[in-house]
Amino acid sequence: MSQIFITGANGEIGHALIRKLAADGASIVALDLHPLDHDLAGLCAEAYRGDIRDTDVLSEIGRHHRFSAIFHMASLLSSRGESNPELAHEVNVNGSFNIMNLARQQSTLRGDPVKLIFTSSIAVYGLYANDDREHPVKEREFLTPRTMYGINKLYVEQMGRYFSRFYLGKPGEVPIDFRCLRFPGLISSATLPSGGTTDYGPEMLHAAARGESYQCFVKASTRLPFMVMDDAVDSLVKLHRVPRTQLKHQIYNVTGFSVRADEILALIEQSFPGADIQFEPVSERQEIVDSWPEYVDDSPARRDWGWQPKFDFARAFAEILVPRVKARYSS
Repeated sequence: MSQIFITGANGEIGHALIRKLAADGASIVALDLHPLDHDLAGLCAEAYRGDIRDTDVLSEIGRHHRFSAIFHMASLLSSRGESNPELAHEVNVNGSFNIMNLARQQSTLRGDPVKLIFTSSIAVYGLYANDDREHPVKEREFLTPRTMYGINKLYVEQMGRYFSRFYLGKPGEVPIDFRCLRFPGLISSATLPSGGTTDYGPEMLHAAARGESYQCFVKASTRLPFMVMDDAVDSLVKLHRVPRTQLKHQIYNVTGFSVRADEILALIEQSFPGADIQFEPVSERQEIVDSWPEYVDDSPARRDWGWQPKFDFARAFAEILVPRVKARYSS
């Protein structure tokens, strides 16, 4: 029986993706540095604890399972990557190379390309002060990232293109089917943020719901693209299901809505009137955010495989985020 392998399974996306795939009847094998949350482990055929840098762990997984698809989400996020670029490179590049090799081996064993779906980021972009940040950025524009995280993500994107399209391989070797989504900031009600530079959005929401003060590390006028986690998972599953012949590209932008930090705060204050949130920009983090686009162009994804977010800014907060965080912290 073919299975789906998920790396970084305990992360923000992993939680929602496992629930979605399990509800659809998929057999899931999960990998994370930490033991999988108990409620998630029960949804998986098997859950491994290990590091994507550990080739022994990956070899063991490869010996015992056959995968039709791999969702590769394990990574060291932007803030930690800036404080430890060596570790970021080891995890994000060397670890991803190991996952790429696992996908290559599984493809050849199956005699059919394994889908390797990689979660990338708007961190691959790098704009300068004189660039038009209000121009919706296309996939091949401004690929000059200024963070180690963005550099790592861009490198893995190109490595995926290489092993799926240009690598000649050995006799009988089957190439992988590499597919990639560049995500904007993601806002989830189910999990806490874990070190991303766009995390000020969800951090404001969770702090307000807990009744805690929060110092937002970007300016109130900062605008970035975001999407709610429900839409992010839907985009991954949709890309996974679409026939390869329908895809004109391997790397796609997806987005939900672009908002200013003070617009996020205004909606939060409507539901949590006592919210104590102040804007105290941190120059190093603000400079990173300022290098990212305010808008991204996701028209290729809409055209090629029917991508369409379900939730705009107001609906995301009114129907998903606020009700769920209220329920989370009232229990």
